[in-house]
Amino acid sequence: MFLDTIEKKQQSFDRRKLTNEELLDIYEHLLRPRLIEEKMLSMLRQGRISKWFSGIGQEAVAVGTALAMHDDEYILPMHRNLGVFTTRGLPMERLFGQFQGKASGYTKGRDRSFHFGNQEHKIVGMISHLGPQMGVADGIALAHKLRKEQKCTLVFTGEGATSEGDFHEAVNTAAVWDLPVVIVVENNGYGLSTPTSEQFRCRFISDKALGYGIESRVVAGNNILEVLHTVREAAESIRRRPRPILVECLTFRMRGHEEASGTKYVPQELMEAWAKKDPVVNYENWLVAQGILSETVRDATHNAIKQEISAAVETAFGEEAVRADLATELNDVYAKPIVLGHRGPAHVEAEVEGKEMRFIDAITDGLRESMKRYDNLVLMGQDIAEYGGAFKVTDGFVAEFGKDRVRNTPLCESAILGTGLGLSINGMKAMVEMQFADFVSEGMTQICNNLAKAHWRWGQNADVVVRMPTGAGTGAGPYHSQSNEAWFFKTPGLKVVYPAFPNDAKGLLCAAFEDPDPVMYFEHKALYRSLHGNVREGWFTLPIGEAALVREGRDLSIITYGMGVHWALEALKEMPDLSADVVDLRTLLPWDKERVLESARKTGKVLVLHEDTLTGGIGGEISATIMEECFTDLDAPVMRLASIDTPIPFTKALEDQFLPKLRLKGALEKLAAY
Repeated sequence: MFLDTIEKKQQSFDRRKLTNEELLDIYEHLLRPRLIEEKMLSMLRQGRISKWFSGIGQEAVAVGTALAMHDDEYILPMHRNLGVFTTRGLPMERLFGQFQGKASGYTKGRDRSFHFGNQEHKIVGMISHLGPQMGVADGIALAHKLRKEQKCTLVFTGEGATSEGDFHEAVNTAAVWDLPVVIVVENNGYGLSTPTSEQFRCRFISDKALGYGIESRVVAGNNILEVLHTVREAAESIRRRPRPILVECLTFRMRGHEEASGTKYVPQELMEAWAKKDPVVNYENWLVAQGILSETVRDATHNAIKQEISAAVETAFGEEAVRADLATELNDVYAKPIVLGHRGPAHVEAEVEGKEMRFIDAITDGLRESMKRYDNLVLMGQDIAEYGGAFKVTDGFVAEFGKDRVRNTPLCESAILGTGLGLSINGMKAMVEMQFADFVSEGMTQICNNLAKAHWRWGQNADVVVRMPTGAGTGAGPYHSQSNEAWFFKTPGLKVVYPAFPNDAKGLLCAAFEDPDPVMYFEHKALYRSLHGNVREGWFTLPIGEAALVREGRDLSIITYGMGVHWALEALKEMPDLSADVVDLRTLLPWDKERVLESARKTGKVLVLHEDTLTGGIGGEISATIMEECFTDLDAPVMRLASIDTPIPFTKALEDQFLPKLRLKGALEKLAAY
């Protein structure tokens, strides 16, 4: 019975209080994406374009939702939501420039279709991975809620993506935190070729809302007025009382997933049934039947939009092809590129003036100073509020800064990392604590495909710090002790910081919060309470990207970071006849090639030491660079020393065998003997 009611509404229009002028304006907005689609399909057949993801049949969802939202509220569309972009008024020339990979496009030729965002029009584009935009919407909505703004965020997802973990994590977080977000599920019947009967068992996707304790609506998605009324009422309610509402729009995709895939998998009778529910044709016919739209105005509107489209297409095609410029590409990876120049004297930890602190206390102090400095900084993580985190780094922070800014999260790394990006998009700063660095694997898509690429793709920085308690020496086994910094070392757009001393820990953490780019901040758990050192008081920063020469020598160079620095210093104390440079990288991405190569050229012998496993570790890249840049200055092959290539074991005897520490003196003796 309920479904019958929805079916009737697909073609039955209720204007409510909309004026004739408003109805005609809706018509023009609805028609524009359809005519663009027809132009794109025509050019595809002509061979002028190579690919197109069609949203024909679904225009009412995109246009209706965009019209329902305020212009200053964010929308996070997907690749069949052309109507969002056109309704928000993005210049058509730039849109076609984007589609054609031209420099005028929003990604400067670096990505295609709707994989972009635009702050001016409050649009945040998707990435190809289905689902991650859901967490980003949570972050945008959270920023509105924290600032007590009566605003709402709208995010799209498809029925197929509701099977993704990102959907569950983000909807659950929105529910727990009462975030002001409209979650629009476009149920178009198929995830590529897989029908909904093979995607989920519930009758409607909206049935899932009950499990999250949130409200839901089911809408005739091909009826532009039903979509507009439903989403407008939901958004107005959310602005008054923040909370998530799930809106399921029943619609249908009349073309293939993309044009090359076709629609042979769809029963013909189903195609015919939905063709009768065409959102553009039916609305147009209704307007004509109601005497609101004359045939003369209809034809004139069609012709005017077609001319607008044709002019924009030719403008885009007339633009020169993108010219590859190495400096431009490299400079756009970061919002704040690191440029190393002449440095002052070598950094020596013992010379720091300040208060003696444990390593963990320096991190806490850096967090506290940054929270004081930036009132828009939000800390998020599992058990970080009243409990103070697994290692008590944030103990007492709730009393000092409040639960709005020190937030316990559900057990969902991906959604919270996405939330961090959303906060940044909406003008705030975020820290996400991984309870253990090992658990970050749950959020790799958000980190490596969303945070890292946002600035390069569409100029949006990701002001997010991800704290990563890492490392061995505590007998915690393979899922709480692994060194995984190399997972991120190869990802352009991230910055990776790994301090070895308390003062560096504080100064680099403060710098990470000052930096507009995403920073993976590694902190060795075994140093937390075992290492003491002097730490400058107050808020200060140390430069990200600069290594430190913590010991100077003439015989050889040890290039290392984190716990490796302490292993090196300890070994050299036991080898008084060996004079060695010890270079503490401090920043792993981008790493300080200048200081490393300077030391290599001086001593002619280099050992690269790290706690991570040997194969695929950071030492391979550093070693290769030294060999390429300093070959004629070397007196021996560059050596690497790292943990053995197994997962990290639990018992002490096996862990000691795994780590490189016991093999370090032998490696130094071998290198010195060349």
